[in-house]
Amino acid sequence: MQSPIQTYLEKLHSELADLHDGELASYIPELTKADPDWFGICLVTADGMAYCTGDADQSFTIQSISKPFIYGTALADRGQDFVSRRVGVEPSGDAFNSISLDPKTGAPRNPMINAGAIASTSLVSGTAAEDQWARIEDAMSAFIGKRIRLDEDVYRSESATGFRNRAIAWMLKNFGIIDGDPMASLENYFRQCSILVSCRDLAYMAATLANGGVHPVSGVRALPGEHVERVLSVMATCGMYDYAGSWLYEVGMPAKSGVGGGIIAVLPGRFGIGIFSPKLDSKGNSVRGIEACKRLSRDFGLHAFTRTSQPATALSRIYTGADAPSRRQPSAELQAHLNQHADRIKYLSLHGYLGVDGMEYIIRKMRDLAPESHSFILDMHQVTGISLSAARLLNEARISFGQENVAVVFSRIHSHPELLAPLRKTAKRDDHGFLSFEDNDLAVEWCENRLFCEVPKTPQFSRSLSDSPLFEGMPSDLVSEVEAISYSRSFAPGEWILVTGQPADGQVFFIESGHVSILVPLEDGAHQRIASLGSGMNFGEMVLLGQTKRTASVFADTEVHCRILEIREINRLSEEAPLLKIALLENLARDMASKLRRATQWISALA
Repeated sequence: MQSPIQTYLEKLHSELADLHDGELASYIPELTKADPDWFGICLVTADGMAYCTGDADQSFTIQSISKPFIYGTALADRGQDFVSRRVGVEPSGDAFNSISLDPKTGAPRNPMINAGAIASTSLVSGTAAEDQWARIEDAMSAFIGKRIRLDEDVYRSESATGFRNRAIAWMLKNFGIIDGDPMASLENYFRQCSILVSCRDLAYMAATLANGGVHPVSGVRALPGEHVERVLSVMATCGMYDYAGSWLYEVGMPAKSGVGGGIIAVLPGRFGIGIFSPKLDSKGNSVRGIEACKRLSRDFGLHAFTRTSQPATALSRIYTGADAPSRRQPSAELQAHLNQHADRIKYLSLHGYLGVDGMEYIIRKMRDLAPESHSFILDMHQVTGISLSAARLLNEARISFGQENVAVVFSRIHSHPELLAPLRKTAKRDDHGFLSFEDNDLAVEWCENRLFCEVPKTPQFSRSLSDSPLFEGMPSDLVSEVEAISYSRSFAPGEWILVTGQPADGQVFFIESGHVSILVPLEDGAHQRIASLGSGMNFGEMVLLGQTKRTASVFADTEVHCRILEIREINRLSEEAPLLKIALLENLARDMASKLRRATQWISALA
């Protein structure tokens, strides 16, 4: 079944294709070569899904749509205070090529007119023009998601006819806005306007801004999050030149147009829009592009000041462990159980900036799902930030769900300190239920282990010493002798079995049934889960190599039954059967090598 969004865009394209008003841009001779019938529309969600129709992959030059992205790059390179002294943020009310400077300081009114854009280009980092252009190439490539190309003919045409822009550049030099040779900065400005893009590229650039500055497919951060709101602000007030006020009134989204026929529009936290049609109105904006954005805003309720169910956008997707199980290969009986119960594991993909209203919606949805759920995985990959009050609500809800035996764990927040900091700050110091995972695969594996341990005890879920990797290949009679010197102990759910730093006491633990987490302490008092173990596995085995203190904590996620072996008993038995110690050490070395290989593969995958 075709997406209703795709169907809508195709219908919109068909209806607007008969709109032939406007003229091709002629002040740059090369732009007159465009086909006036070209028309593409593309919408990209903040998680990278693209819906395109028409001439979405036709190349054209980006022109002034480069301005907000270069302004953002200047902010990232020089900082807001420095840039604001050279480029203002006030609407000019004038045409894009107006000489609109502050009468006292000489600073351009805003970065969306040519004067402000030329100044912004000069502020990009680099000691020479070549260095600045290399930085511009890298920045624009990050926004687009691929290496940029230039239309050399358009660049030469712009450079040969850009007399007014040359006058602007020299005026900026006169007022001390541009340091160094203004013509070098101007040539880089001409180059950035000559970058080749498609309608699809524009939509991904807009989606990168919608996604808090991170490209939704490559995952590359193109712009620090604190500067995204500044770029979107000047786009909203100045991005459509002297039509900006009417645009904000009628369409209500941050946007930018270019005389090449492109328009981008951004709905923060949700998606980016790219439209291309080269025939322009008297103000230099694409005629079809303006009309398409008006229709999209009206039909989808996208106006920034429209009252909508905005909190619902905080939750972009829900799916289950049956849709996305872990990559491990469980035993046949465990796989059968998983086939029956994996849908009780729920992934919730959270999205955008999480405030109190959005968090209330998420928790309400979790409450609705709780009766049929065993675990919730909160995928934070697309979250750009979280308020302290929202983090507090989430931690309180997590504890409440835990009391009802529904686990709530976090996934993919380790590289986002802006998320970890408020979540850990609002968690109690004795709250050992705060579990986060590097990726969804580790998270769902932990949830699957917890699901397995929920099953009533049956023989196939209970393991003996012979199932442990430490006793692999050992004669059965010798294993029986070891079992005879071991003893059993049970641990309640939530009980700490081992604690980091305590004396090792010479004990090795073999899990007969249940599930434990291996945790290491963090500086802020929280714990990081590094592994989960189930029946047939062992922990504490480093005492065989002389370890005297525990280097990790072990937490009983469920009721756990262990066989415990004292190292002194192993040594005593080894005097009678030397093969025991030899086999144990060989198997320990093999097990450690296997774990090291998996860790190396995991690190390589992250890199």
